[in-house]
Amino acid sequence: MKIGFVGLGNMGAPMARNLLKHGHALQAFDLSEAALRALADAGAVVCSSPKAAATDVELMITMLPAAAHVRAVLTGEQGVLSGISAGVTIVDSSTIDPASAQDFAKLAAAQGNAFVDAPVSGGTGGAAAGTLTFMVGANETLFAAVNPVLGAMGKNIVRCGDTGMGQVAKICNNLLLGITMTGVAEAMSLGAALGIDPKVLAGIINTSTGRSWSSDTYNPFPGIIESAPASRGYTGGFGADLMLKDLGLAAEAARSAKQPIFMGALAQQLYQAMSAAGRGGLDFSAIISLYERRARQS
Repeated sequence: MKIGFVGLGNMGAPMARNLLKHGHALQAFDLSEAALRALADAGAVVCSSPKAAATDVELMITMLPAAAHVRAVLTGEQGVLSGISAGVTIVDSSTIDPASAQDFAKLAAAQGNAFVDAPVSGGTGGAAAGTLTFMVGANETLFAAVNPVLGAMGKNIVRCGDTGMGQVAKICNNLLLGITMTGVAEAMSLGAALGIDPKVLAGIINTSTGRSWSSDTYNPFPGIIESAPASRGYTGGFGADLMLKDLGLAAEAARSAKQPIFMGALAQQLYQAMSAAGRGGLDFSAIISLYERRARQS
């Protein structure tokens, strides 16, 4: 299948590579020339704009940081909607608010294009391995149509409901992820301050009732999980500013539903403090630095 792809960041680039590995023809655009060169070396056609990437394709995929970027890529003068043919489906794997996803679906429909929200979970490791979970908002017919392509990039492809419901699933998942990561950071920091070997503590947590993905796969304490960002200076992975954005999406959705998120609000404040301290570009597991700084000051 000939696929257009816009957004070659930490997640988008490995996703695009997996499409190429599965034999799809790819024409791609990104603001980063280095990212475009790397994907060109893997076999993709480099395009000069989202419009060019969307021209003469059978499916269009976007993977962008926020709703504002999705809107610009779709509706800009050189945007996707100015180049895409009627009848071609647009799949957006960005994490955005459900209302924006539904709004974009209306914009696409007005031009004769279906729009699917399909945010992902699984981190950069899952993106590289092709084991992502896709949370899909689409009717059953559209879901069946895009499922094979998503299967080239992910292992678990789940229809969550109609348009926008993929985003609902994603923001709820990342709300919990932000909460559990701060909890693991707090527990590991307390244990280290009290004198227990962090590796021993992590081993106990990961075979006991405190276990979570944040503890056994992505532990924020350096040296516990060799493959985790904590063991490489918190580089790569999922940026703290992106987690802050997702917690903001959850907070906004909670306000609209009049649903309290007590722990989510606290996690949001912690990530806001991390961002304000200039650490927003680090992996979100670097939230543990807030606890370490307090320990050094005491």
